[in-house]
Amino acid sequence: MNTSTAAWLVIFLMAVAANFPFVTDSFFGVYRFKGAPKSFAIRLFELLVLYFLLLGMARGLESMAGNAFPQGWQFYTVTICLMLVLAFPGYVWRHLRRQKTTD
Repeated sequence: MNTSTAAWLVIFLMAVAANFPFVTDSFFGVYRFKGAPKSFAIRLFELLVLYFLLLGMARGLESMAGNAFPQGWQFYTVTICLMLVLAFPGYVWRHLRRQKTTD
């Protein structure tokens, strides 16, 4: 796999992972909470865990292609902001869209 394909794969997987916590009501798609729906804090926790899993996968792809370069705080700031931007459609779908009311 060349570096361009690996980069696009990571971006695509980041977009899917960023929206996953907002699409499902179960914890990591496995455990469904009884009673109350999943809270926003749990959704953010899932987003953070998925972010670190994707960073590990991206690091593995980078090391397969050649030398893995050390990253500074700027890299992590940009990638977490990218993750948050990519999560915006899922956030809007879950929290900002108008709910149908039954009268």
